[in-house]
Amino acid sequence: MASNKQKAGAAGAISVAALAIIAALFNVEGGYVDHPSDPGGATKHGITEKVARMHGYEGAMRALPKGFAQAVYYQDYIAGPGFDRLIGVSEPVAREAIDSGVNTGPAHPSRWLQTALNSLNRRQRDYADIAIDGRVGPATVRAYQSLARLRGDATACRLVVRLMDAQQGAYYLSLAHGNSRFEDFMVGWAANRIGNVDLGRC
Repeated sequence: MASNKQKAGAAGAISVAALAIIAALFNVEGGYVDHPSDPGGATKHGITEKVARMHGYEGAMRALPKGFAQAVYYQDYIAGPGFDRLIGVSEPVAREAIDSGVNTGPAHPSRWLQTALNSLNRRQRDYADIAIDGRVGPATVRAYQSLARLRGDATACRLVVRLMDAQQGAYYLSLAHGNSRFEDFMVGWAANRIGNVDLGRC
């Protein structure tokens, strides 16, 4: 387990593009929050107490350093699920996956991306279906690249981000339908997590 100092120092190895995405996350997530309806409990910079402890942080959550949170973001929500592979292929698609992953867990946007790609291949006439396994690997990246070659970079980007947003919205509605306490967050989710990636960046 890495020490707090090692975690904070790891931020120096993060790419400029990833740092920009993380900076945007900090703006959305804000500082310290401990909402009674949030099963994640106390959160600072979008990092829950459970995640912070898993990474060896032993201090008070109110004092969680931003550099520590930055390193956790990169390890758990960018490199871990394979979203770093997307940054060089389509920064807006990577941003959509990373932002959604911080809010819902990275397996969800991985599957949303894979589902979108499979639904856009015209019954496998354009490229083969990929496994919906919740992890972005080389096959997922190749499928996206095939879509981009066929449709153009901008169109592929817009199609995929829109379909990922649609699935994310359905996921939030399912949460609120299953447990009314999640309605406490629906306004924020709808305002800040759906349609928050500028399609003009495609």
